[in-house]
Amino acid sequence: MITDTEIKLQGFQILSQYLGDVEAERFIALMQREPFDYTEWRQGMDEEMSLNEISRSAMSMRHKETGKDL
Repeated sequence: MITDTEIKLQGFQILSQYLGDVEAERFIALMQREPFDYTEWRQGMDEEMSLNEISRSAMSMRHKETGKDL
């Protein structure tokens, strides 16, 4: 089992690899700023979805929960 620090480091490295450093930091800031139930969002998500499709799904759920415009 790896430590919490190692999980955070690996998670950021993966985000940075796919999003770039700036967008990865932006993603983390967005997750901390808004109430978000990752488990509920993740249930039923198709493993074949692209990163863009996953992002659109998350933003849509956020919009429904907060009533904010996308």
